[in-house]
Amino acid sequence: MNSITMKKIALLSVVTLPALAGFGPAAFAKTHRDTFPVSCDVLWPAVKDAMRNSGKYGIVGIDNTEMTVSYVIGGFLGGKRLNSVVLNRQGDNACEMQTQTAFSGLAHNDAGDFKKRVRQSLAKQQQVAEKPAKLFPEQASNEK
Repeated sequence: MNSITMKKIALLSVVTLPALAGFGPAAFAKTHRDTFPVSCDVLWPAVKDAMRNSGKYGIVGIDNTEMTVSYVIGGFLGGKRLNSVVLNRQGDNACEMQTQTAFSGLAHNDAGDFKKRVRQSLAKQQQVAEKPAKLFPEQASNEK
């Protein structure tokens, strides 16, 4: 390759790569919709639990009244991605979770991963609700 060809490649890289980096997330943005067979009042604590306790997300903003959360995921190699979740009531016993992702592709499935964590949190929450309350040892001895 001659020096003119190398300069053209270098110039093309300098112009193209920043454009792709700047427009890449917008080009791949997508809204994922999943409906859960519980009310939003039941689903919202599971969303917050998945967000706070997974160790995967950095919360940017959370609104309990509107049931929305914006968060950052990713790191050094995959790049940080800003995503958001909103819950929409679908009657008394159904709730739609909309996950707006900056990117999902071969290496990342942000919406699918978050949905899996929400389902795990919801199952954990339902198991806790089904367990009978245990008495403290001193309460049990007082009731004899």
